[in-house]
Amino acid sequence: MDQTTIYERNTLLLERIQAGDEAAEAELVEENLGLVRTVARRFLDRGTEYEDLVQIGTIGMIKAIRSFSLERGTAFSTYAVPLIVGEIRRHLRDDGPVKVSRIYKRQGVSLLHEKNRILSEEGREAGIAELAQRCGISPEEAAISLDAISPVSSLSDFVYGEDSVTYEGVIADEESEHESERICDRVALAQCIGKLPPLWRKIVLMRYYRGMTQSETAQLLGVTQVKVSREEKKILAALKEELS
Repeated sequence: MDQTTIYERNTLLLERIQAGDEAAEAELVEENLGLVRTVARRFLDRGTEYEDLVQIGTIGMIKAIRSFSLERGTAFSTYAVPLIVGEIRRHLRDDGPVKVSRIYKRQGVSLLHEKNRILSEEGREAGIAELAQRCGISPEEAAISLDAISPVSSLSDFVYGEDSVTYEGVIADEESEHESERICDRVALAQCIGKLPPLWRKIVLMRYYRGMTQSETAQLLGVTQVKVSREEKKILAALKEELS
């Protein structure tokens, strides 16, 4: 199935879903499972089995399906990739090798809140022992709790006990953003290539995926090298215009 057909199939299924057809959602997930698997492969060797990553990524796919609007004017796959990436990254972060009790995390937020209050009102830094006493816990528990909300492990916690604002929402995850952008770029390029005429698709395949020279490409296609060179310039111009 080429990229144009995939786009049309996705659009048809999304129209059915938004019209209330529940069965279409399962069909759309199945149609795009290859996309989930492609994303999941980028997170191998991080302590989670591949099939588990696929299952987690599928949750992101379902979230994308339920939040996507046909009025966006973008391909569904382009919209879905960041949500799939985000779901897998969230799992790897929250379910990593070092797991911290939610109690310690909440205590840590309370301790940090108290520390900032003292600094603001009294202009001084409070020690762990004082913070522990004010929050009614032992100094040992205070130390563990403050460590639990370090930026590495506390991005999904609530900021200062607020139920609507998380550290994740105010601290940019640049690596995740860049990874999503790279995958989206590749997906967008693949969709553009899928819309090219058959001859142009063959030239792209031979020249840029198989690393063949213009002469080798021309020989296999039964055309001249000059023809390949001219068509290649047209292809690059067409892709540039489409991607822009």
